[in-house]
Amino acid sequence: MKRAVLGLTSKITIYGKGRQKTVTARVDTGATKASIDKTLAAWLKLVPGKRTKIVKSSLGVSKRPVIEIKVKVDGKTLKADFTVAERSYLTYPVLIGQNILRGGKFIIDPLQ
Repeated sequence: MKRAVLGLTSKITIYGKGRQKTVTARVDTGATKASIDKTLAAWLKLVPGKRTKIVKSSLGVSKRPVIEIKVKVDGKTLKADFTVAERSYLTYPVLIGQNILRGGKFIIDPLQ
C-alpha cells in the first residue's frame, strides 16, 4: 500500500454543521493533537463539549476545549480530536498533529 506524503503545509477540508471550509494547515509532527482556531470552529458551528486537554506550547500551559471534527487530508476523510485555541495571530488557522498523521498513516516530506 502506498502511503500519502504531506509537506510542511497541506490543504485540508474541515466539515462542520452544514458548512465546510478548505484551508491551508500547518503540519506539526511535535504536536500530539490537532488544533483549530476558535473563530473558524465557531464559523463551522462546532461547539466544544465538556472535554478539555492540558496543552503545553511556546506560550506556556493552558487548558483547551476538545472537539471531534471530520476532516479530509490528501483525499483521506477521517475524524480526529482537535483542541480549540486562539490562532488568529498565526499564519495557519489549523495545525495537523500526530493524531491525524497516525490516523491517515501519512509520511512527512519537508521538500514537498
